[in-house]
Amino acid sequence: METILKINNLSKNYGNIRAIQDVSFEVKKGEVYGILGPNGSGKTTTLAVVLGILQANGGNFQWFGEPFTKQIRRRIGSLVETPNFYPYLTLWENLKIVAKIKDAPEDDINYALGVANLLKRKHTNFGHLSLGMKQRMSMASVLIGNPEVLVLDEPTNGLDPEGFAEVRHIIQAQAQEGKTIILASHILDEVEKVCSHAAILKSGELIANGKVGELLSTDETVYIQAEKLGELMVLIQDSDLATNVYKEEEDLAVVLKSIYKPTDLSKFCYEKGYPLSKIVVKKQSLEDQFLQLVK
Repeated sequence: METILKINNLSKNYGNIRAIQDVSFEVKKGEVYGILGPNGSGKTTTLAVVLGILQANGGNFQWFGEPFTKQIRRRIGSLVETPNFYPYLTLWENLKIVAKIKDAPEDDINYALGVANLLKRKHTNFGHLSLGMKQRMSMASVLIGNPEVLVLDEPTNGLDPEGFAEVRHIIQAQAQEGKTIILASHILDEVEKVCSHAAILKSGELIANGKVGELLSTDETVYIQAEKLGELMVLIQDSDLATNVYKEEEDLAVVLKSIYKPTDLSKFCYEKGYPLSKIVVKKQSLEDQFLQLVK
């Protein structure tokens, strides 16, 4: 499968502040790739560097197997900074300016407004739109020129649930048409619902990447208590039983491998001399797993 974006050991500093450090990942054609992380993790900086807005301090990146150029830039539609639309011009008039800048045909305007469900408002002044409509207008401007790749930074930021769903629908529709989409977000639910793959950033460093279903699974977590819990934690970590072991308040949380059951864990602890005083099985939520990753 064709590699659309390849990032190798990318780093960017602001003076003594390390925004991103040695970040590497690849985005393949047709993927909806999420860059997930808490605020300040380096998501926007990463996008700004690969779009030529910022200069990296180290590492390199390629689009479509080539260095970044103006010609490459024309193949990418981006929403990284809030677009500046004229409030006293209509949606059509604003997008006509965008089309001229992108050297795109005016026919793209009706298509973009249609995708954003704003075609009936084409003669409405931009300043009269609601926040959700303004965000959809931003998405429409990204689609002008029929780019192969969409790069979106926090596209649902500040939206109510209805606006969130509308923007998500646009992203999913574009993905179904074969577009490659790179989406930065701090909202786990957003990435889970629309992304096929993800990279998770924390304090400027890449801590995990891969398929969303593999990064964030819904495996069962077993919460146990016993005497000398610290010693038991080390024993379980050194065993073949678990994919993850961590302390959560007074409990030891154990994410078992799929081939093992809670009874296997209980038997293991007993045989090692640590009979369990508590064993509770729960489905680990995606949010819990994400928070555990970024701790």
